[in-house]
Amino acid sequence: MSYQSMHKLSRLRRGPQLRALVRETRLSKEDLVMPLFFKEGKGAESIASMPGIMKMPVDALLKEVEKLQKLGLKAVLLFGSSSRKDDQGTAGFDPESAFHKALRKVRQSTDMVIMADVCLCAYTDHGHCGIVQKSGPGSSKDLKCGSYTKGCLCIDQEKTLEALAKIALSYAHAGVDMVAPSAMADNQVEAIRNALDESGFLQTSIMSYSAKYASSFYGPFRDIFDSNPVSGDRRCHQMDPANRREALREALADVEEGADIVMVKPALSYLDIMSAIRDKVNVLVAAYNVSGEYSMVKAASAKGWIDERAVALEMLLAMKRAGADIIMTYWAREAAAWI
Repeated sequence: MSYQSMHKLSRLRRGPQLRALVRETRLSKEDLVMPLFFKEGKGAESIASMPGIMKMPVDALLKEVEKLQKLGLKAVLLFGSSSRKDDQGTAGFDPESAFHKALRKVRQSTDMVIMADVCLCAYTDHGHCGIVQKSGPGSSKDLKCGSYTKGCLCIDQEKTLEALAKIALSYAHAGVDMVAPSAMADNQVEAIRNALDESGFLQTSIMSYSAKYASSFYGPFRDIFDSNPVSGDRRCHQMDPANRREALREALADVEEGADIVMVKPALSYLDIMSAIRDKVNVLVAAYNVSGEYSMVKAASAKGWIDERAVALEMLLAMKRAGADIIMTYWAREAAAWI
């Protein structure tokens, strides 16, 4: 290799202005969505495993949305909860629930894009993302899917789809712009799209958690609503971390069913999945920078082992580089000021 060839690649790295000029991937605050957590009652509540993140009643939620809008963020993703839980998750689609009332107030207060997570785990007494089948009429005993399973419970797909569609429709009535089904139930996008269209909400869009893996990185999030399953686990409906081709099938199926955006969750350990899906679909791709990814950086930063700002921005940039058009991240508030 000649002297000239050896040095030509470094010519565009001299100085911050030149590096910024030729940068291939750019992260902006418009890419970021801040997840927000609703709680009933009064007084915000901190989350020990997620420093800086709060569960907020409606008054605090309204103030937070106002702050985020002033920072230049364009969207929030709201998560509901209820102290009233049952095996059907009925509080999830009760228009008079505290969360639905909060959604309506948020809608009236801002022109930000309002997204709402659609799932059953925060509303069911068993903590599963779908409605669990029973072993017989009137029985309260959970039904195992078969002798070859371990930890899995049978989910009643028909009842689950019906409930998810009701939740999505109730959120649309409350004024959200986008619903985000996260239950990983087969055909959930189709059921929700049909329910929305039949009720006249043709402009309400769907961001589907298309490739949602059964990940160990969700631990801090489950502390928020105490939503760990009472029995069994979620590996029968969330994806096996070992599978790549299955993620492509899930994303393509959701697009066919009417998803406007497909999501990969978690993000950091699944950048290869994100890149592969980006190459295959003709809709926007979202990444969810999950609680475990956030909390481990916060913990290491508190020890002085790493620079939180530098690491967080590098992680977000990696997600963008891998193909994410939109990033759900608990750093959205801080990153809006950093970028």
